[in-house]
Amino acid sequence: MYAQVIVDIAHSQVDKIFEYSCPPYLKAGSRVKVPFGKMLVDGFVLGVEERSSFPPEKIKPIAEIFDELPALQPECFSLMERISSRYKVPKAAALRLFLPSEMRLGKVREVYKKYAKLAHISVPISKSAKKQQQVLSFLEDKTEYDFTALCNMFGRGAVNSLAEKGAIIVEKRQIKRNPFSGMEAEVKPKTLTYMQSNAIKSIENSSKSIHLIHGVTGSGKTEIYLQIIADVIKNGKTAIFLVPEISLTPQMLSQLRARFKGEAAILHSGLSAGEKFDEWWRLRSGEAKIAIGARSAIFAPLENIGAIIIDEEHDSSYLSETAPRYSTVEVAKFRAEFNNCKLILGSATPSVESYLAATEGKYNLITLPERINKKPMPEIVIADMRKEVKRGNPSPFSAALREELDATLKSGNQAIIFLNRRGYSQKVICRDCGYVAKCENCDVSLTYHSEEDCLKCHYCGARYRMLPACPECGGVHIRYSGTGTQRVVSELSSLFPAARIIRMDNDTVSGKDGHYKILHKFAQKEADILVGTQMIAKGHDFPAVTLVGILDADMSLQFSDYRSGERTFQLITQVSGRSGRADMKGKVVLQTYCPENYILRYAVNYNYSGFFDNEIEIRKATLFPPFSLICRVMVTGEDEAKTLEALKTVYFEIEKLRNFDSKQFLFLNKMHSPVKKIQGKHRYQVLMRLKDEALLQNIYEISVAATTPYVLVYVEENPTNLS
Repeated sequence: MYAQVIVDIAHSQVDKIFEYSCPPYLKAGSRVKVPFGKMLVDGFVLGVEERSSFPPEKIKPIAEIFDELPALQPECFSLMERISSRYKVPKAAALRLFLPSEMRLGKVREVYKKYAKLAHISVPISKSAKKQQQVLSFLEDKTEYDFTALCNMFGRGAVNSLAEKGAIIVEKRQIKRNPFSGMEAEVKPKTLTYMQSNAIKSIENSSKSIHLIHGVTGSGKTEIYLQIIADVIKNGKTAIFLVPEISLTPQMLSQLRARFKGEAAILHSGLSAGEKFDEWWRLRSGEAKIAIGARSAIFAPLENIGAIIIDEEHDSSYLSETAPRYSTVEVAKFRAEFNNCKLILGSATPSVESYLAATEGKYNLITLPERINKKPMPEIVIADMRKEVKRGNPSPFSAALREELDATLKSGNQAIIFLNRRGYSQKVICRDCGYVAKCENCDVSLTYHSEEDCLKCHYCGARYRMLPACPECGGVHIRYSGTGTQRVVSELSSLFPAARIIRMDNDTVSGKDGHYKILHKFAQKEADILVGTQMIAKGHDFPAVTLVGILDADMSLQFSDYRSGERTFQLITQVSGRSGRADMKGKVVLQTYCPENYILRYAVNYNYSGFFDNEIEIRKATLFPPFSLICRVMVTGEDEAKTLEALKTVYFEIEKLRNFDSKQFLFLNKMHSPVKKIQGKHRYQVLMRLKDEALLQNIYEISVAATTPYVLVYVEENPTNLS
């Protein structure tokens, strides 16, 4: 028998199928180790054939087979072909998406544990063997006992001797490492509302395969998802449930486990290697039938999928920022097509592209305009920070927000303060000469973190000592500019010394359950105020929260990006939705320096349709996505001369395409990236706006050809961040 193998080397020169002789029991999808040149490398078995087109004496045998059950199912190879072709990456790079990296590199294995129990047969034991007698006596009233602990108590020799005589039975069993064990939520039967029931019927009866649920925050989208999953499992199929943030997975997993017990498994980067390995195999073996996680869970090793659900479908985290730079929604469409299953997208603020597709009839549009408890959406009050400055208020909090916070705390309720910027201050500036402290490796200003009294780069993670004086002029008048979450907590503590305040951002969250601990503490009312960045903005349900404060609400409007208005509307709506979700009325104080901005006016009234109508007309008139395609080719490298040379090569090749078909190009230019350097690598870009996708594959091919060992060149489609 002969195996067609793809070697696990992501390089275009070896991006082909190699043949090896193999035993007859080898199956397609198995992971193997094969001789390749002078070394042994890992590989994936694409298929097994009885005959080969090469002479048998020239074919080397497979060196090792890893798994009894093939790790990759047939769908993986179909997706591999599509991803490899679509994003112009080697097949091995596409296949790597389907396996946890530690498992693929052989750094993690199953964990086994030994247990001992009485054999309940008559075995003569010498009277002098007192330790053996003690072991038998100890095990008399026990079903089984940990073998290692037993050896520690009575000695390994005595225990092994009893096992050899047959007096005790020693069994080895695999131990599953269980992430988030003991955090199952209480099961509370819920009766579906009329709107929820209609939504489920619409999904079941529609001939369309893609469905968009546009439901306001608190409209009960989660219960719809859970009911769809229940129906899928009842019909003997499986389901994938995606959420945008790791912080949302513990909360959602607890609900899934409460409803579906051990049939739900979690996949995300926050797990330990062992936990990820065991959860992955639970899905692959069929023990678990529901995969929940962030972006990478779209590659869960499930077969016979009945539904794929993507919550908060508008979120930018669903776009991969490393090769292959895939769109999760696009991969979900591939899998839905392969499995002939439903793809459900949900959001209170759908992306402009998704909502347009729904209004044009490409998706089945389901609207949930009310909260399930019929309560009104929280009132949003605008605080004009320009007036606060004129009044001499140096605080990050407006008078309106301070008053509302005071009232909320006195009533025993909770508040959330949102600021999408961590650290104590955004910049450290010398007031004498204007020097701004910047990272040595990145072209960005450093952020001051007061708790550690250091400066940090939020791009590469580098740390620097706080400046005692300006390195340029020697001046000691160092000023902190801008406000971060640390400073917000500090100021809140001064204003409300009795309030219990917790902070949630990348600096306070650590470990796989870091998010869960903070959110659980707040949910249990062990804190009065939660201060956080984007990770607290969506999906969370805290009944006692009646106030949300949004600081610098217009910050995202300052970015020179066609999506800035859309992102601002989404963020305000999502954060506001955390308030007043139970019986008490909610309120939101939105602080801004430009209250007249039309985006804020739409957000204050939760007017998504008005926002969409206005936004789509602007995009149509200016020919921005979805009426065109923005394509950015990034060129990065440590050697600036080689990086510039690669940039010129890419630009001239793309210019040839424009000369051949100028109508396809609405814009084309080469330039420095706005952030000129990250992690010691110079960054240049070729930016273009294309009429459609006709030339996209040509641009991918140009980029692949321009990549060298010294310079990385890659393509971004409609990038979410143009910095």
